[in-house]
Amino acid sequence: MNNQNRTLLTITLLVLISLACSVSRISQLFGEYPTDQGDLLFQDGFSDPSSGWDRVRTQEGMTDYEEERYRIVVNAPNADYWANPGLNFTDVSIEVDAGKISGPDDNDYGLLCRYRDTENFYFLIISSDGYYGIGKVQDGEQVLLEPPQMYHSDAIYTGNQSNHIQAECSGSYLSLSVNGVKIAETSDLSFREGDIGLIVGSFDDPGVDIWFDNLMVKVP
Repeated sequence: MNNQNRTLLTITLLVLISLACSVSRISQLFGEYPTDQGDLLFQDGFSDPSSGWDRVRTQEGMTDYEEERYRIVVNAPNADYWANPGLNFTDVSIEVDAGKISGPDDNDYGLLCRYRDTENFYFLIISSDGYYGIGKVQDGEQVLLEPPQMYHSDAIYTGNQSNHIQAECSGSYLSLSVNGVKIAETSDLSFREGDIGLIVGSFDDPGVDIWFDNLMVKVP
């Protein structure tokens, strides 16, 4: 991003496949629903293309498994693609490794939590040029919660370097950490539960190509 005061552009809807699923699926995967701090709720190394994530390929972009990772490509300007596994959680701590394959550093990528539908969810994102933000889409309207505009952090590895991203959504508390450093936190009570997700966005220049791997969802 070219300057510290750049605001995140409004999401353009491109790929929106929401897979409804209840807590019962988590119980089927793990037995009793985990409740202790640090307990594993869900994990995915993306080596199994049948693990439930969206698989979409269009001219404008893709969300799909590839080479035992998950890949999201955005080939349109000022647009976002995201994907969900079709689960439902309340409080979560989400971790994932991610990095740029190709395309402009002026981008955004990260995690979703409490995803209700295409117009209601939280997003916690960074960019390949070192910026970050926590925000929400509510009734289709996007707003950044913290900071009010995307700010720069030296904790974010830039260019094609990989980053370890952690998002916590617990009660009203939302936080974003990168490479072991907490860079943003805020409070919001708009959404209490929902799916998780991965998101990638472009700004003026399309061709953003991001990989994700080693996803873990735990009790915060």
